[in-house]
Formats: sequence, structure tokens, C-alpha cells
Amino acid sequence: MSEEIVSELMRAHVYRLASAGQRVDGRRLDEPRKVSVARSFVKTAEGSARVKLGNTDVLVGIKMSVGEPYPDTPNTGVLSTSVELIPMASPTFEAGPPRPDAIELARVVDRGIRESKMVNMEKLCITPKEKVWILFIDIHVLDFDGNLFDACSYAAVSALASTIAPAKGQGLGDDFPLPVEHWPVSVTTAKIKDLLLVDPSLDEERMADARLTVTTDENGDIRAMQKGLSGSFTYEEVKRIIETAQRVGRDIRPLLQSS
Repeated sequence: MSEEIVSELMRAHVYRLASAGQRVDGRRLDEPRKVSVARSFVKTAEGSARVKLGNTDVLVGIKMSVGEPYPDTPNTGVLSTSVELIPMASPTFEAGPPRPDAIELARVVDRGIRESKMVNMEKLCITPKEKVWILFIDIHVLDFDGNLFDACSYAAVSALASTIAPAKGQGLGDDFPLPVEHWPVSVTTAKIKDLLLVDPSLDEERMADARLTVTTDENGDIRAMQKGLSGSFTYEEVKRIIETAQRVGRDIRPLLQSS
């Protein structure tokens, strides 16, 4: 039996269940998978976190160094985000230079953190126009079972919250925690035909027509959005997705803050 036929059978099964308000793993359509967070997972990093979203497993390490600011932001620190999709995480991942999906993933995570102003980057300025702290967010996907956007974002946020700047080693005074001021939470919804499913599993993600990731802060304000795949959303669907992202964000945020 060909993969195409199996895929269509699975799509029909998933859609039939979803039409009745059910999912293969027993969740409601608007219910995310369980999130577990372990901070300070890598002792050699300035900050780190390992997050499991269902069976999707992500490890993030934070490194900090001192360097020059960008010319257009001479008084603020620098943030750099990268994603590595290692082959052991999925048979579809290959070794080599970053793939387009890895680049998109890094940009979406980076944008949610940057636009929410999670870290006060002005406080990472050492000498205006000359010397600032540079934050490197290194994301490693250990196991892929769908929805990397949210899993990577949760791990990055948790890792940043655990980060201690190594000022003493640079001769810049005492070490200090990052100035974290806001808490962005990313929530991704997939659309299969006319149904919306929060936090899609791998099978659901593979058969989705469209995807929308919404990042909100602790006030419920939208800080970033990313639409993916070739399908479309109606205005009412987008409103529902935003409302769901705000609600789910309120439930997940305490896990990221208290881990």
C-alpha cells in the first residue's frame, strides 16, 4: 500500500475524530499537550532548559559574550537565535547547513522574544557604541513529534529566565541574572479542512492545510504572529485562534516562570 493511500486514510480518520471534537491522543481540539520544563539542564551554559511538549523534546542553551553593538542600536545588547535539527530527532532531518524550516523556526522564536521585550536589552549595554553583552540562544531539537514552534519557544523563554551573566569572568563586576521583564508564550494552531487544532501532533501537522502561531505576553497582548503552509484562515478563525492563544498562554506561562 502506498504512502499516499495511507496518508489519505489517516487524514480521513483524524478529520472524522476531530469533527466529533476528539483527537487521536484523546485531547480536545483546543487542548495543548502536557508541558514539562527542566531549567539549568546544561551546567556549562550561562542558562539552559529542556522542554517536552508531549513527545517533542527540545534543549536550549544560552551563551553570553562581550562584543560590539550594531550601529543602529548602539545602546542595546545583541540577541542571536539559531536552531539545529539533528538527524537523531527525526528521519526527515539531515546533517548539513541550516534548512529553510530551521531558519524560519529560529526567526519565529527570536521574534516572539524580541518583540515582547522579554529581556531589557538596554540593560545589557556596558559602554554605549563600544561594548555590550551578546546573547546566543542555541536550540537543539532532540525528538520531533510535531509543533516545534511552541516547544522551542518555551525552552528558549525558560532558558533565558535561568541565565546568569558571567560578568565576573569578564572583569565587569558581579555576575547577575538577565533583566527579564516580560513572558511571551507561543501557541500554534493547525487547520485541517474547516477544523482548528491547537498544538498539532506530528500526524496532524503533516496533514494540515494552514498553520498560525500567535505569541502573547502576560497582558494578553499580541507580540508576534506567523502564518505557515498554503491554506488560509477566515477572519473569524483568526479571532478564535487569538482568543485561544491568550487562554492557553495564561495556563502555560506559570510553568515557564516557576520551573
